[in-house]
Amino acid sequence: MPDVIVVGGGLSGSEAAWQAAEHGSYVQLFEMRPETMTGAHTGPYFAELVCSNSLGSNMPNRASGLIKEELRLLGSYVLACAEQVSVPAGGALAVDRNAFAHKVTNGIENHPRIEIVRQEVINIPHDTTTIIASGPLTSKKLSNSIKELTGEEHLYFYDALSPIIEYESINMDIAYKASRYQRGKQKKGDYINCPFSREEYEEFVNEIKNAERIQLKEFENGITNGVKSGFHKYFEGCLPIEILAMRGNNTLAYGPMKPVGLIDPRTGQRPYAVVQLRQDNLAASLYNLVGFQNNLKFSEQKRVFRLIPGLNSAEFVRFGQMHRNTFIFSPKHLNQSLQFRKQRNLFFAGQITGVEGYISNIATGLLAGWNSNRHHRGEELIIMPRTTMIGALCYYITHASPSDFQPMKANYGILPSLGENIKRTKLERAEAHKKRSINDTKEIVEIKEKYKGLSYLR
Repeated sequence: MPDVIVVGGGLSGSEAAWQAAEHGSYVQLFEMRPETMTGAHTGPYFAELVCSNSLGSNMPNRASGLIKEELRLLGSYVLACAEQVSVPAGGALAVDRNAFAHKVTNGIENHPRIEIVRQEVINIPHDTTTIIASGPLTSKKLSNSIKELTGEEHLYFYDALSPIIEYESINMDIAYKASRYQRGKQKKGDYINCPFSREEYEEFVNEIKNAERIQLKEFENGITNGVKSGFHKYFEGCLPIEILAMRGNNTLAYGPMKPVGLIDPRTGQRPYAVVQLRQDNLAASLYNLVGFQNNLKFSEQKRVFRLIPGLNSAEFVRFGQMHRNTFIFSPKHLNQSLQFRKQRNLFFAGQITGVEGYISNIATGLLAGWNSNRHHRGEELIIMPRTTMIGALCYYITHASPSDFQPMKANYGILPSLGENIKRTKLERAEAHKKRSINDTKEIVEIKEKYKGLSYLR
């Protein structure tokens, strides 16, 4: 019998399995792919990124940069893999998604205390310490088991994939390489930019608004038996561009198409709007359209997106599409340790808990991996301090108001106040939060290593 069972080989499941094994547990990692595939994954590898290839900003004054600093101190395996296969992305950490999935998988497969089981889990184990990290695309059968366990319907929202195109099909006489304010490793810039004049932008927005969409089924529209169910269909941090366009003619220009910090070398001026393309693989042969997740028909994507200056002959490797994300009502069911309240040997990690974003999934996987090992050994569980970004996320998903609980990504708004009346700039506040977070994270590392059986409670 294994000490710990992990269900799901995504970002959080891979991190959880690695951490539990590194701390001495014998782990069985269940992954149903390739025997049973999802609607978004394409292969059998662990930690496959189905949306963007970016793990967010690396800048220390950004929330995603801070949580990465915490994860480096805590010894994250998946983050280390990502940094070894990174591709240019300005101030962000982006990866070659295939190289990343292969690297994570190779390490998991060769870990002496991890056994991989390629099988769909239908029922939640009761006799073994278990982590459910099945992700937003949890299978229907396992979803039903979780539903029975929680005694209620899942909450859900929709996430989306951005299109990917071939580099050779980009017209570089119009498009140009640059990073905002020249951030990044390359002097020419880490992004390819497609600049719009005002007239080109207005035509483009109009075409997006009028493009044919893939029709959602009745239950997918939040309607059951003709009655609105009340959930928010789209996650605000990942809205489809056609939904953004419907909010106002300039919404895209102030959102994913904002031209701030970018100068068109042809004119010497800032364009009215810009579409940025981010490198998607190490060979730099593929680029994705940043922020262009959508629910348009594939034929319409080809037609409308070829109106983007420089992409009139774009060859699409993958079109954008929508997929349903599932998450549990964590404020009712989880402790801050990510332990399930009604079944003490059960933990949840990743997007199914209500955290949003790749790096947050990794973080919850790390904590669940630690605590599953500690539970198996009869030790007290670790609760990350709220002053850390990881701790603040875990506090949010377990204490959010039941009336408006929605997925949350790392952000400074969920951190506790600095508790002072000193007036600070935004950068100064971020630096103060970072200093406090790093100090408290270091204390966690010291206590975890020095005192087995003590938890750090705050």
